Amino acid sequence: KLDLPVAASIFPREIYRAPKSWAEQKYSNLIYWKEHEKGGHFAAFQHPELFTDDLRAAFRTIRRT
Repeated sequence: KLDLPVAASIFPREIYRAPKSWAEQKYSNLIYWKEHEKGGHFAAFQHPELFTDDLRAAFRTIRRT
């Protein structure tokens, strides 16, 4: 198990999408999980606003602790 903070942005057209239940088993400190309605393997390029929002939200949870 990985104990470091882990954030995940899930995009529907990604090559592989791990289920949240799997991520929760593997990552004991899953701090952020977001499933999007659009985007794929190059999400940061295709939809930078969504990717940036996810990064900010994930780091916001760390800054509060």
